[in-house]
Amino acid sequence: MATSGGWDLLGATTAAFFVTMVARLAPSPLVPDVIAALGVSTGTVGLALTGMWAAYALFQFPGGIVTDRYGSRRVILFAMGSIAVTSVGLAVSPGIGGFALAAVTLGASAGLYFTAGTSLLTRRFENTGRALGVHEVGASAAGLLAPVASTAVATRLGWRAGLLVPAAIAPVVLVAFAWRVPRSSPSPDADATGVIGLGQLFAMLRRPAVAFTTLLAMVAFFTWQSFASFFPTFLVEFVGLSTGRASLVFGAIFALTLGVAPALGWVSDATGRDPALVVSLLAGAVGYLTFLFGGDGVLTVGVGAVLVGVGISWPGVLNSRFMDHLEADERGTGFGLVRTAVLLVSSLGSVVTGTLAGRVGWLAAYGLVAGLLAALVVLVAGTRTLGVDV
Repeated sequence: MATSGGWDLLGATTAAFFVTMVARLAPSPLVPDVIAALGVSTGTVGLALTGMWAAYALFQFPGGIVTDRYGSRRVILFAMGSIAVTSVGLAVSPGIGGFALAAVTLGASAGLYFTAGTSLLTRRFENTGRALGVHEVGASAAGLLAPVASTAVATRLGWRAGLLVPAAIAPVVLVAFAWRVPRSSPSPDADATGVIGLGQLFAMLRRPAVAFTTLLAMVAFFTWQSFASFFPTFLVEFVGLSTGRASLVFGAIFALTLGVAPALGWVSDATGRDPALVVSLLAGAVGYLTFLFGGDGVLTVGVGAVLVGVGISWPGVLNSRFMDHLEADERGTGFGLVRTAVLLVSSLGSVVTGTLAGRVGWLAAYGLVAGLLAALVVLVAGTRTLGVDV
């Protein structure tokens, strides 16, 4: 799959992805402390954090442009340094205005990373599914560890110290990346200006395979956002688990993806992207239905957790599907554009799920999630059965 230098690159980029996810997740468990200290409402802090996630989505596209112009290595190093600085700004903000500005800048810094990291791995690894599957371990590990770490530090040293967790690890990863990933010559994939033209971008978006993969990604990431935002609350209020048990199940699902995401990437390299996607998406749909109709028994919860763990392990495979259908000079700017579009649409998963749960109930909210995953399974399997080239 890779030389020893390639494994250094994969480890360094996975660590960098871990940092970007820690940066976005660390503030979440500290929201009550921020509200109390700054004297603002939950909605106001929520608006600041929404701005952070929106900036993360919006900066995928500029991240692709600067990657094509300056190279992945420089962009990744800049993103790590910027995350460290903006995390400090978030922690020392005296008021909500400074807090919101720092949160948005933090999201933008993290957003610059993803296109650069994915593009770099795609250029260096022949087995893209395996590489991007391992890369997803960074996000899974952050989902498991970031809330625990920020809460533990905040308990001992105060909430501002808890917000400094990303600032503590980002410089370490920056140094490790600079050390283990050597400078390379400018990519031959970019054109003379370093950025592909608007005409080429629009032509790319109109290609059936790219448009179809973008549709899959929008719906799939919508369901991921629903899971990340409300699944523990769903387990408590609908399934009937205690808060502690719900947190344990939520953490266990993220822990499962540490192994399942690389395995799915491996399978996708061997059998094709779509069979691996169908397995993951179908497992997710069945997993949510298990929680909706199976009760709170240990066996039911365990089976449901395993299925949902498999069911949220598809991002590396889906990103590989994108790369399979993008030309070499489109994997920076072009991939950044589709990522921005995908994440902006999928961010609605939080508000739609929350609104449905509040007005209709959790059965409708997560029934919709299961239904969307099932629809994707039918869509992907149907195109393959009919021989549609997308």
